[in-house]
Amino acid sequence: MVLIKTDSIVDATIDNIAVAQQTNLEVFSGVLQLLAETDKDIIVVTSDSRGSGKLVPFGQKFPDQIIEVGIAEQNLVGVSAGIASTGKKVFAVSPACFLTARALEQIKNDVAYSNNPVTLVGISAGVSYGALGSTHHSLHDFAVLRTIHNLIIVAPADNFEAEQAVKLAAETDLPVYIRFGKKSMPLLSAEKSFEFGKGRVIREGSDLTIIATGETVEHACRAARKLEREYNLVATVVSMHTIKPLDYNLLSDVAAWDKPIITVEEHSVYGGLGEACASFLIQNNFRNRFKIIGIPDEYTVTGSQQEIFNHYGISEDGITQTALALLG
Repeated sequence: MVLIKTDSIVDATIDNIAVAQQTNLEVFSGVLQLLAETDKDIIVVTSDSRGSGKLVPFGQKFPDQIIEVGIAEQNLVGVSAGIASTGKKVFAVSPACFLTARALEQIKNDVAYSNNPVTLVGISAGVSYGALGSTHHSLHDFAVLRTIHNLIIVAPADNFEAEQAVKLAAETDLPVYIRFGKKSMPLLSAEKSFEFGKGRVIREGSDLTIIATGETVEHACRAARKLEREYNLVATVVSMHTIKPLDYNLLSDVAAWDKPIITVEEHSVYGGLGEACASFLIQNNFRNRFKIIGIPDEYTVTGSQQEIFNHYGISEDGITQTALALLG
């Protein structure tokens, strides 16, 4: 099974955006199938999410390693924690909007407090559900989960990061939350290093830094390309795939250049990547010009993910205009 079609990635570092690959969820499913072939301790628990989580092939190949609890997210997390306590490697899969709201108490107590190594997989995250609206958007998950001790929070940007995140989650003895959207993602860099808590520099520049996470990293890369081509401004782009623990060393390094910093996230401007970065910077006496791009304090407009991104400036043009205004 080919997880990432590397033969199609020609000149991957040119403009830092290669051709579209698979959805990160498809990569997730492929990695789980590879792991389960040699490890019977890999267990998937879903809440009526086998189809939307791209887990139908996994269930067909490993029917004894998948459990369906139905639309019952609290049970999903409780059952997963119980199974993990017996030594199994459990992946609990459910839409992020429900998993991190309805089952928050179980995440807090059964998983994190009890130190059960469950990998919580929030699918269709951010505004991936598009026109289904605010009830189905997860724009709170970073904020609420950051307050829970003993939980790693990861939002992969592309197929490579998705593959590595799932493999690392299967190896760790700590609880992990991985957030996936629905869009087919391009490969953003040919650089092949990944570990939790270490951001990846996708593009190096000297005029400003754009720190993004998850599916917004692609838009940050496109904005950086536009800034260079049209305005002769060269931006560093960081994929801060791990929201917690945040890469404070990398953040310190880019802040030390004394250049403007923009953060970009498919999340509320409250409590997510931007505020995590801002808190660290101000408490460590950095005074960079700084702007958070995310969803403001309102119920979102109705539309596709891209339409919502365009409306709120989480897009190539929106990020470009924010950068130009910040540079003054």
